Amino acid sequence: MSLLDQPFDPAREAALVTGAGNGIGRAIAQALVGEGVRTVFADLNPDTVAAAIKTSPRPELAVPWVGDLARPAACDALLADARSAVGLVTHFVHSASPPRREADHAFAVSQQIWAQMHAVNVDAGFHLARELARQLIAAQAPGSFLFLTSLHSGTPRNLPHYSTAKAALAMLVKELARTLGRFGIRVNALVPGAIAAGGFNADPALARHIPLGRLGQAEDLASMALAVLSNRLSAYVTGAAIVVDGGLSLMNWFEPPALDDL
Repeated sequence: MSLLDQPFDPAREAALVTGAGNGIGRAIAQALVGEGVRTVFADLNPDTVAAAIKTSPRPELAVPWVGDLARPAACDALLADARSAVGLVTHFVHSASPPRREADHAFAVSQQIWAQMHAVNVDAGFHLARELARQLIAAQAPGSFLFLTSLHSGTPRNLPHYSTAKAALAMLVKELARTLGRFGIRVNALVPGAIAAGGFNADPALARHIPLGRLGQAEDLASMALAVLSNRLSAYVTGAAIVVDGGLSLMNWFEPPALDDL
């Protein structure tokens, strides 16, 4: 049997995916249940969560959860509900992120939008990962965590609330990987490029800046996510940031924002 035939152990492994209602999170959650892994689909919108589960390869393995991860109490509720529904969570994917608007440049973004972006990406990501790690350590079980960052964790995006939140996540991955490795818990990042999914409405003309000649799809991330999450395929990979962008990071196409309204 090929190693690729069984990347997960469904009898012992379970997953929690935030942002599972749409875009990249949805594709990863659906791919996990397709591999037989019981998975909590967590998101803010009940309709998108229900649709994501309904169109999954194995809906019977999916558990819906709805709540606002900008609220600490919701994060605690998610942890409790996930443990009750699937038992010990061994694979955690943090893909949740508020929608972003091109108009929210440095002089336009409100304090509320700034705070929400950081609360969902960084605060929730850290809290969930730390508490899930505590459970794994207590059970003496290995785990694999995956955070969705961005090319703009290192390159300005004209959206300072978004870029700084993703930059914080990129460092959080390294901090957690260094701390948790001794317990057999791996922590990595996927770094998407221009993915035509979720909250990103990609201009098709952007494809001319991509060496592979096309915009990305959520499924381009899902297959890589499975490989990185799998303790059989990526047992010696932690603290890594895997770029999945068709070569877009080889280019720099952003101009500074227009400030005509000042």
